Amino acid sequence: MARRRDNTRPTRSISSRIGSFVARTLVAVLVLWLGVTAGAVALLRYVDPPVTAMMFQQPVPLREVQHHWVERRAIAVAAAHAVIAAEDQRFLTHNGFDLESIERALEDYRAGEGLRGASTITQQVAKNLFLWPGRSFVRKGVEAYFTLLIEAFWTKERTLEVYLNVAELGTGVFGVEAAARRFFRTSAGELTAEQAALLAAVLPSPRRYSVEQPSDYVRGRRDWVLGQMRSLDTDGHFNALAW
Repeated sequence: MARRRDNTRPTRSISSRIGSFVARTLVAVLVLWLGVTAGAVALLRYVDPPVTAMMFQQPVPLREVQHHWVERRAIAVAAAHAVIAAEDQRFLTHNGFDLESIERALEDYRAGEGLRGASTITQQVAKNLFLWPGRSFVRKGVEAYFTLLIEAFWTKERTLEVYLNVAELGTGVFGVEAAARRFFRTSAGELTAEQAALLAAVLPSPRRYSVEQPSDYVRGRRDWVLGQMRSLDTDGHFNALAW
């Protein structure tokens, strides 16, 4: 009696080959992604980015965006101190994530208050350079990935230099040099402590708050930033910053 042919093995073999091909493709794509992104971040430690993802998301055409890159030595130290005081007072000591601020934000949220941000300067640089707007877990995960890369490849001084050059300080106005020219008719290197504090005061929402016509809230926040700058300077907090 003739043996019955088994037709199931070829089917399993084809399925196995397809699965193996898909797995190899996914691994190759992942390795390529890791290599390209890590390489880009490493390169940007030395090369100044001419444009950022955030600039493409402006309500004004890219050609109308005001942005003038300047080197760290051409930025007043008051500007560096102001953004640290306003946005991320543990910037010089954390590794990209301020866990204390994150925990406090979660506690406030659990207590019924609105969910507020706890992004560090490093996270904001990652968002401004590479990402799209939104609050999804996928986007936050990608932001965390780029934050880790920046912390791994850049110095704190480089991170702060990039932040001061790419932060949005008004609709279509990016960086302290463009903001100094637009709002104060001066350069980033000539900014006073009061002017730097006013720029830092609008950073939470630069399209809502105005440097040119500051509200009482913005003036109050400017004064708070100035107080924090003096306090941190007195405590020697900024001594670790080579500016």
